[in-house]
Amino acid sequence: MLAAYASDLNPDDPLAALSVGERPDPEAPEGWVTVEVRAAALNHHDVWSLRGVGLPRERLPMILGCDAAGVDPDGNDVLVHAVIGDPEWRGDETLDPSRNLLSELHQGTLAERVAVPRRNLVPKPAELSFEQAACLPTAWLTAYRMLFVKAPLEPGHTVLVQGASGGVATAAIALARAAGLRVWATGRDEEKRAFALELGAHQAFEPGARLPSRVDAVVETVGGEAWKHSTRALRPGGALVVAGGTAGLQPPAELPHIFFKQLAVLGSTMGSRDELERLVAMMELTGLRPAIDRVIPLADVAEGLAALAAGETRGKIVVLP
Repeated sequence: MLAAYASDLNPDDPLAALSVGERPDPEAPEGWVTVEVRAAALNHHDVWSLRGVGLPRERLPMILGCDAAGVDPDGNDVLVHAVIGDPEWRGDETLDPSRNLLSELHQGTLAERVAVPRRNLVPKPAELSFEQAACLPTAWLTAYRMLFVKAPLEPGHTVLVQGASGGVATAAIALARAAGLRVWATGRDEEKRAFALELGAHQAFEPGARLPSRVDAVVETVGGEAWKHSTRALRPGGALVVAGGTAGLQPPAELPHIFFKQLAVLGSTMGSRDELERLVAMMELTGLRPAIDRVIPLADVAEGLAALAAGETRGKIVVLP
């Protein structure tokens, strides 16, 4: 089958470690099924994998990709929940010490077929296209968990979303607006700020700009210099919810401000299968749909990963195998 995979690791030039070609069909062990992938979506996780973050050389070659929507062996349209945990684990899968994501230990979704535990399948509503559904299991699920599980925010609260054009950020803007939150966003240039307003942000600002007032929570996936702005933007007792650091994983120290203002710094990773089901239900009930930057064939995946790594996206990049 055709697949996009890490054939090497390259911290400085991740695309040099990417290959697109034939790989063996997946073998589904007991309790697993093979899904025919109709659409997959790209994430920064794919770029980090090519750099060797979370993917040791001894696991190569590794098919990339966490997100997929497709058809199961019984002919059902499904989404794939990418968090693979211990079958004996009960409760939130993201807290399982042995959990991993597809493309870390098990082959990923950027292929014509993928093997996953049957328990990881979530029904796809007919109202969502395969392309739309494929956007949900990583970026949109991450945003949902940050806003409504970790923070947790309620209608009338104010949230700042850093980095307006990335997958998690665009999802957070749209979800927060649909849930009745006041949404502010930052963007590096006028085009990205205008896009944030299109998605539903009430106001958009330059990075580091002084805001009209303090916010209840910040959705932080940028890191680097944005970290200081995030901590300073919060009201006393506010929550900084962190799920990544696309601009740098070593944020400047803000410890005095954090403890004097009694801020909560909350790490967040992906989401549970139950949360994915609730997210899908929210999409159905609200009519909300993911912003899709482009749809490309699997053969052109390098183009999509290059745009993602450069921050040149307006929403999700979807891949059709």
